[in-house]
Amino acid sequence: MAETLKKDNMNVQGIEIQVYTADYKNDYISLTDIAKKREGEYPGYVIQNWMRAKNTIIFLGLWEVLHNQNFNCLEFEAIKSEAGSNGFVLTPKRWIELTNAVGIVTKQGRYAATFAHRDIAFEFASWISPEFKLYMIEDYQRLKSDENSRLSLNWNLNREISKLNYRIHTDAIKAHLIPPELTKAQIAFQYASEADLLNVALFGQTARQWRENNTGKKGNIRDDATIQQLLVLANMESYNAILINQGVEQSERLVKLRDLAVQQLTTLQAMDMGSLPQLPEKK
Repeated sequence: MAETLKKDNMNVQGIEIQVYTADYKNDYISLTDIAKKREGEYPGYVIQNWMRAKNTIIFLGLWEVLHNQNFNCLEFEAIKSEAGSNGFVLTPKRWIELTNAVGIVTKQGRYAATFAHRDIAFEFASWISPEFKLYMIEDYQRLKSDENSRLSLNWNLNREISKLNYRIHTDAIKAHLIPPELTKAQIAFQYASEADLLNVALFGQTARQWRENNTGKKGNIRDDATIQQLLVLANMESYNAILINQGVEQSERLVKLRDLAVQQLTTLQAMDMGSLPQLPEKK
């Protein structure tokens, strides 16, 4: 779990349970914290006991087959054949090493712990206590509801900032790029051309290309943008307006805008995701 992650906590019947996410789609929940419901001093033993069961191994293997294309099915079959026997022992670390599993991860160091994808964590919680699992699901839903509210607020705020900057951008186009003799159709084309200049610099494609490549999606290329992209877009619109006022040619502006987009996206993506959330993938 070396990548930048966002952390939240659930409180289930007085037990603090850590939740990590890197992409706001796949949450990893602490099995170590869940195990404290049964054994507060040695939660690792509880996890190992759960992993000894053949049904557990079958479930973990099926999850990996569905979600992990690099899963080592041959090693999994060998483990499954031994699971449930008196001498069978399996740790989370060993499971990961043998099978290239991604559903369970371990965190080393002073605060070592085992985490699992929410699907697996809920299965483990059910093994601990069906009642505990139900309370855990309830608090998890609260956590996701709060998270979605924050994401929606931040995304809409940055969308509005982008719209305000777009007005500055179009005013610069009107003042410097549109001679009075142009027809209405020619004027509209000039605005669209400058909008697509930003699209190409930021997204690598025009609005029309995006529509052709995303026929099943609603909205437009900018509605599909992440918060980071919308922040950069707002800055690009202001910067492009300055370049237009300075009389910089469009081809040169494209290079400058692309450099700005790469630089700022690199900076934003390196930031802590807890302070700058990403949008969930739109369906």
